[in-house]
Amino acid sequence: MIDIVRGRPQDGDLLVVPVLADRTPGSTHEAAPDLASMESLLDAKDFSGKKNQLQFVPTPDGPTPEALLVGLGDDVDLETLRRAAGSVARAVGRYRTVATLLHDVDLEGAEGAVVLGTQLGAYRFEEYRSEPSKDKFSSLVLVAGSDDVIDEEGVARAEAIASGVILARDLVNRPAQDKPPAALADIASSLSPEVAVTIYDEADIAEMGFGGLAAVNAGADRPARMVVMEYRPEGAETTVAFVGKGIVFDSGGLSIKPAAMMETMKTDMAGAAAVLGAVQAIAAIGLDVNVIGITPFTENLTGGSATRPGDVMRAYKGKTIEILNTDAEGRLVLADGLGLAQDFSPDLVVDIATLTGACKVALGTHIGGLLSNDDEAAELVLSAATAAGEKLWRLPLEEEYGSLIESDIADMKNTGGRYGGTITAGLILAEFVDDGTSWVHLDVAGPARADSTEHYVIKGGSGFGVRTLVAVAEALAG
Repeated sequence: MIDIVRGRPQDGDLLVVPVLADRTPGSTHEAAPDLASMESLLDAKDFSGKKNQLQFVPTPDGPTPEALLVGLGDDVDLETLRRAAGSVARAVGRYRTVATLLHDVDLEGAEGAVVLGTQLGAYRFEEYRSEPSKDKFSSLVLVAGSDDVIDEEGVARAEAIASGVILARDLVNRPAQDKPPAALADIASSLSPEVAVTIYDEADIAEMGFGGLAAVNAGADRPARMVVMEYRPEGAETTVAFVGKGIVFDSGGLSIKPAAMMETMKTDMAGAAAVLGAVQAIAAIGLDVNVIGITPFTENLTGGSATRPGDVMRAYKGKTIEILNTDAEGRLVLADGLGLAQDFSPDLVVDIATLTGACKVALGTHIGGLLSNDDEAAELVLSAATAAGEKLWRLPLEEEYGSLIESDIADMKNTGGRYGGTITAGLILAEFVDDGTSWVHLDVAGPARADSTEHYVIKGGSGFGVRTLVAVAEALAG
């Protein structure tokens, strides 16, 4: 991660300066260059301060030889700052130390937004490269703004969240060969000394009756793990449970995917990765709320003992599912995870999963789907996502579609057909939520993986959901 320090404009090799629409100065700091004096240059570069514009300019009389002007447009919010900071982080690779005034705009929480955007924009996954990136950028100097104050608490919070998102990105980007369920369980054990972790191995999974996890794992050589993380600060009265789908690699099982569809299936544990990242961040921030994180980890492969279409599994708490499509496996492991979550009597349960391609068709690659049995809980999560800068859209949990998941021989079947696939998957999960339990389901099949780089989102695992889950915990703590 980038080192974040406090200092003077001249402590950097480059000064980053915010500019609003129509070249209105975004900072009143004395180090900010006089935009009027460079009118002809900015005219030639067609730089007006519109959102997403970046322009390097020489500043021979300034604290640094060069400045980077960053356009913020005329409607600046925290997400604008995050995105601008991410774009800056990707543009300044030839500089080792960058001083910034980007946080000097008149907006509460600006420092945290700039730090978070910078850390995420500077992210690189280079674990498997023989030579690291040649980018020099390693230190960001937060220059005290015109009020000479730095929001230290906001910076620390942003650093904790950035670390959680980066953990999730690293786990998603790592090849499946190097993240077997047991290794991911070990990572969960090392998140924080404030987090107690229980790991259920293959024998425990059989004994506890986690039939969904066992069914999906049946064709894999590497055994499954059910992981339970508990963060319980003294005096906390509210409990939230996060359940994340952790399919380490999804071949589709015997209902095998086409080869091209498997290329990114190491991403299918993005929900679990988001839960790990969120739990780590929540513990680091020290939020006054009990958090239960549950992540069932397994691969979905085609070994000789693999679950067959037509087989029936019995989930934790006893309900049965006829498995007609082994590629609809996420709902099977989540059935166990949701059942287990309710043993902790949570005030709210939120599950997060790369669950259905149908959600990606409906909402694209930037927006996650939300389904819920509780309007108030749904609004809390939607508001948290908005504050965090992550986009969610609520879909109906349409009970009339329940007939689509009726089975001839079991309590339900694991697929409702082609149409309304996100909703029918949600209806299956709802069967494992007790009456009276507030539950929200997040389908992040689209935004969990980025196909291209844009502002602070880097191609590959995005870490989507970490920020929303942290914001949910903050709302409940508040």
